[in-house]
Amino acid sequence: MKILNLKYIAITALLMSFSLGAMAQEDDVSPQRKQAIDSLALEKVRDLSKYISIIGDKETAYSEANRVMDRAEELFAPDSEMGVSSLTTEEVEYYKVRKYFERLMALNYDNVKISWYDIHYISDLEKQPDGKYVGVVTVYQRFEGTSDDGLNYKDTTKKDITIYVEKKKTQISGRTIEFWDVMLGDIRVTETSS
Repeated sequence: MKILNLKYIAITALLMSFSLGAMAQEDDVSPQRKQAIDSLALEKVRDLSKYISIIGDKETAYSEANRVMDRAEELFAPDSEMGVSSLTTEEVEYYKVRKYFERLMALNYDNVKISWYDIHYISDLEKQPDGKYVGVVTVYQRFEGTSDDGLNYKDTTKKDITIYVEKKKTQISGRTIEFWDVMLGDIRVTETSS
């Protein structure tokens, strides 16, 4: 996981370098910054995919799963929710991020395999009245759960992930530096199929 930290630091440094030459009152995202922001957003989504796979894996030790849950929560804006669906019901249930991870870890299967694919933007970043930008990334999640007693469940879920981008400030060597930060928001289920 230290590699992931270094990745975020490197990408954040890249975003900061784009911000160094910008005037403080500039709130628009330049094409170069937008490309860096898009890369960071997709990287965070891919990392979330890895975290979910680790948390759901029955071979993962409890202490490691908790550590990974902490890391995964850091990707999200406060109060974000994740949707859960099933082929057996049309209802989609939403849980706070930590609760979702805890439920995932407690699934009653002997073997769980979760993979995400076809990750891409479906809406461009749009500026909101509060100065933040919002976009949507879509992913497909393949879930497979099996038990030693023959229980077998598989589904594919299309999910839309809200992406929040906002300008933040940090201190580096006594200077205030502005940079664009990316946070994941609600994950909405849009389709579930076998």
